[in-house]
Amino acid sequence: MNTITTHVLDTALGKPAAGVNILLEQQRAQGWQTVASGATDGDGRIKDLTPQGLAAGRYRLVADLYSYFAASGREALYVSAQIDFLLPEAGSHYHLPFLISPWSWSTYRGS
Repeated sequence: MNTITTHVLDTALGKPAAGVNILLEQQRAQGWQTVASGATDGDGRIKDLTPQGLAAGRYRLVADLYSYFAASGREALYVSAQIDFLLPEAGSHYHLPFLISPWSWSTYRGS
């Protein structure tokens, strides 16, 4: 089984983004279904998003950027950020962080 962790860094402020709501969704025959959700902690992390592990398949992490930036009175271009990815049969750990600012976002595979 595969596991996923994530964290969100606010690059405009140069610090972790606490309180960002994240959905983990899986693509199934009937469409995208939420399999886990959480909010980032004070260090900008969600450490236990997939404690049971995930089977192979197509998934996506969706970060609610609008609510995060609105909470601090900042306008933002992007309402959400989404990482769409495939998990293989072999079990592994994937750390998929978000780097966000009010006008951009990016990702990479961490460790």
